[in-house]
Amino acid sequence: MSLFFYLFFGFVGLFLLLFGWSMRKAERGKTPADADVLGEYGRGHVAHLPQIRQALAKTDFVYLSQKAPSALARRVRQERRRVALAFLSAVREDFQSLLRLAKIIAVLSPEVAAVQEFERLRLTVKFIWRHELIRMQLRAGLAPIPRLGALSDFVSSMSVRMETAMKELGERAALAAELASSFHGGGRDTA
Repeated sequence: MSLFFYLFFGFVGLFLLLFGWSMRKAERGKTPADADVLGEYGRGHVAHLPQIRQALAKTDFVYLSQKAPSALARRVRQERRRVALAFLSAVREDFQSLLRLAKIIAVLSPEVAAVQEFERLRLTVKFIWRHELIRMQLRAGLAPIPRLGALSDFVSSMSVRMETAMKELGERAALAAELASSFHGGGRDTA
């Protein structure tokens, strides 16, 4: 085995550990109502991205620094970064909800293969990497608006994929129910 192979899996393991560590805070505050994955599915924090972009925009900071005292401008900047970090946590919760939904769909779908499970792992690692990078940049005082938008788009595209998978699963279930009812009721109407 090559050194690159070991490094790759070492990084994947490290990111999974970081993801698990960052998720433990979110898991502590969960209530039994939070366990309803399908109920969480419709809530998307990604819709609030335009407000976050506005709050982190450089032009907004420039205007504020010109019109307000420096202490107030600094306080507003810190508060806006705190809100952006809260938004980032909410996007992470959306992603976790989508992963739980993906697991449910995988259990209900007979065609799930190891390749699809590997794809879910790949998407998780990709999300963790992007999430942690943005979180570190926000904590460092930077405003990574393009990366935040890309992460939101990533979660949105995953949401669309889950919706499509649920629709296909529902269509298959309806077809199976229709076939079963026609099979069982087909020989009874012989008058």
